Formats: sequence, structure tokens, C-alpha cells
Amino acid sequence: MLKLLKICGAILFGLVLCAGAGASATTTTAQSAKRHSAGTTHVSTRAHRRSAHTRRISSTRRTTHTTRSAHSSASARAVPRHRYRHSGHVVLAVRRTRRHHRYYERFTASSYAENVTAGDVTAGEDPVVREAAIEALGNMNGTVVAIDPSNGRILAMVNQKLALSRGAEPCSTIKLSVALAALEEGIVTKDTPVSLGRHFHMTMTEALAHSNNLYFETLGRELGFARVKHYANRFGLGELAGYDIAGEQLGTYPDEVLPASEGGVGKMCSFGQSVSMTPLQLGALVSAIANGGTLYYLQHPETPEEVASFEPRVKRKLNIAPLIPEIEDGMQGAVQYGTARSLRASFSEFPVMGKTGTCSDSGTRFGWFGSFADTPRGRIVTVFFLEGGRPTFGPKAAALTGEFYRALWDKSYFEPKTRPAIDAGVVGAQ
Repeated sequence: MLKLLKICGAILFGLVLCAGAGASATTTTAQSAKRHSAGTTHVSTRAHRRSAHTRRISSTRRTTHTTRSAHSSASARAVPRHRYRHSGHVVLAVRRTRRHHRYYERFTASSYAENVTAGDVTAGEDPVVREAAIEALGNMNGTVVAIDPSNGRILAMVNQKLALSRGAEPCSTIKLSVALAALEEGIVTKDTPVSLGRHFHMTMTEALAHSNNLYFETLGRELGFARVKHYANRFGLGELAGYDIAGEQLGTYPDEVLPASEGGVGKMCSFGQSVSMTPLQLGALVSAIANGGTLYYLQHPETPEEVASFEPRVKRKLNIAPLIPEIEDGMQGAVQYGTARSLRASFSEFPVMGKTGTCSDSGTRFGWFGSFADTPRGRIVTVFFLEGGRPTFGPKAAALTGEFYRALWDKSYFEPKTRPAIDAGVVGAQ
């Protein structure tokens, strides 16, 4: 009996031990499962944080890239700053947006025209010069005036209706008048460096060659409107350039300075805003520069008889002879390396000195080039004036001038005229 009781007790004890082991295993498994679940949650949370952190870094990099790119643009505009936290540090990013100010002027005038010579009076013109001018102008909407600067005779005037019109803004050709005025007043010489801003200077030679507006605005403000107008009128602006030329209209020079809100005297001196100049007025001024300072009335003979009886008419003598070498370097520089270098694409046989001009008004663009050339036959003055749209500008007028000189060269126009070795008097002597 006692033995039986011991056996039952052993069995019960074994059952108790098994139950305890099972409970311990269940608890361990549950705890393990709980730790695994927590680990998964922890890993998931860590991955989520890493993902969010990656997004923040990417966003920061994108913003920083935008900042660097926009910073290179002068038109960048700052907007509110954003803060990002990365590894305990604050990342400050400045977002900027690029503002594009693109202005495309709309032109309504055409740069091309047909039959521009209709109605021209040509019997008193030099036929070779006229033919070369017509060839060079082609179908461009413009006019050509060729002048003998030694006497003021118009050798050819193509598209006389436009040449004799009231003209247009002189654009940068006005710089010739301003340069002479500044030199006459002793404000600068051709080599005087004029400060145009921080660490930037320019001489008159460079400014004429490259047609720098800021330089001539600075000279204009230094001169003042009264002196600018005085010299412009002295050089023939604001008065008829021709003598008894039928149909010639007057280009005007204003009696009052341009309002400061529109640029004042500076804009009047950089591209002639508010001024109206005719091709004949520019031709007369360039002729005075070419001949040493005599401002002739331009004359346009209409018959061979008028050519035979031609007599020069002097309007006034200009005291610019000592100043001409001061501007010739800049005018020649324009052709050699500046705004008129397109001329050299077709002609480089002898020196050409000139000044380009480009501007626009009320949907029409203007292209000017006034020049004189040192030829074997003496000097000749040429003015090309173009009207139209985008293809019309000063360098185009210069290029056409090169074609004009090329055509004259090909026609042997510049060969010196020699007298025959034997004439009536010589025959009698021999």
C-alpha cells in the first residue's frame, strides 16, 4: 500500500513538472514572439524614419541646387526660407525663383521694298556711283546718299523720297556730334579714361568703336543740354542741309531737354532720343569731318548743265580741324573691330571711317551708317539709312556700304584720273 502511494505521488509530481515546463515554454515563446514583433515594429519605424530622413535630404539637396542655380541669375528673387533638421543640425535653404524678363519688340514695318528708285531725278548724278549704290541697296527698304566732301555735291541719291524726308532718330550716329562737343569743351581727349562704374573705364576711341551708350550718356550729363544743343545746331542738326533741293524736309532738334523720366540729356546723347535727323544732315556733318571742318550746303544738280556750272556753297566753317584726329581713330576702329566690322567682309582695299546707329520707334527699326573713305581719287562720303523690322540695323547698313565700295572698286571708279600726255598746247610747243 505504501509502495502504491509512492508510485501515485511520483506520477503526480511528474505531471506537475511537465505542466510547469509547458507554461515556461509558452511564456518564453510568447515573449520571444513579442520581442520579434517589437523588433519588426522597431525596424519598420527605423526604416520609416530613414525614408523620411532621405526625403528631407533629397528635398534639401534639391532646394540647395535651386538656390545655387538661381543665385547665378541677376533676376533671382528670394522667398521665405525653410529649415530642415539633419543629424541634430539645422539646414537653412533659401529658395529662389528665376524671373525671366524677355521682351521681344514687335515691328510692323518691312525691311524690304521694291521700286524704291521710282521718281528719282538722276540726270545730274554720277552714273557709276548711282549704279553702285543701287546694286548695294538691293531690295532693302532704305536710301543711299553719296557726297563729294570737297564741295558738297551729291553724286548720287537713291530713293530720294526717303532721303529728303523729315528723317528719324539718329540712333548712335548722334555720338559724333557729342564727341566733337566734349572735345571742343576740353572735357576729354580721345585717350581720357572715363569712369563708367566700379573698376570700369573707357576711352573715346573705344566708345566710338563699340558705340557705348553709357560713355556718351556720361559726357552728355557733363556737357548739359544747353551746350549739347548749341553744338548740334552748329553742326547742322535742326536746319536744312541742302541748298534749294526740291522736296527736302527739315529734321528737328528739340528746344527742351528730354524729361528725366525718359532718360534726360543722357539718352539724347547716347542714341538721339527725341531728335529727328535726315540722311542729308548726317551726310553734311560727316563731309565736314572728312574735309577738315567746312560745312557745305549740299547741292543736287538735276541736269548736266547744272553739273557743268556747279559752284560750292559754304554754310559755315567749323573749328574742328584739331579735333578730327581725335575721333578718326574711333571711327576707323568701328570698321576694323567694332560695330561696323561687317563692312570688311566685302571690302578692305583702303581705309573707311564711320559710325553706325541702331534704334527703333513705333514699330519701325532704323539702321544708319555714315562714313567716309580715303580713296586714290580723294575722299567720298556715304550715308546708308535703312527702315524696317528685325533685319534692319546699323551693322547691316555698314555691310551694304562695303558692297557699295566694292562695286565702285570693281568698276575701276577709284583709279586716279590722269591728263593725256599730249594736248593742244603741248603739240604746239613740240
